[in-house]
Amino acid sequence: MVVQEIGWDEDVDDDLRAAIEEHIGGDLLDEDADEVIDVVLLWWREDDGDLVDAIMDARSPLDENGFIWVLTPKTGQPGHVQPSEIAEAVPTVGLAQTSNISVGPNWAGTKLVPPKTKSKQR
Repeated sequence: MVVQEIGWDEDVDDDLRAAIEEHIGGDLLDEDADEVIDVVLLWWREDDGDLVDAIMDARSPLDENGFIWVLTPKTGQPGHVQPSEIAEAVPTVGLAQTSNISVGPNWAGTKLVPPKTKSKQR
């Protein structure tokens, strides 16, 4: 599995990163990777810019069945992003929101996937 990480900064959850690297048996790729990506980890904070643009950029190297985890600071943490901001961005970029999880003490994750088409449904 090829996992790319976008938006790394010193505030990210290093335990989560280490667990993912152990699970995939390799390193996370950085923003400059030019491979086909299975999963993108998009660390996103309130002041990081335009979320729609960031998701569109993250989506471009994705495999057709790949998905994006938008990782945001939890409520009360610096850089917290309102869930409504993510929900509003998702249809604009042509993805579907499927899961919300807690990823450590300070971060939450929202999974974005390609929408199901009739040919993919079984």
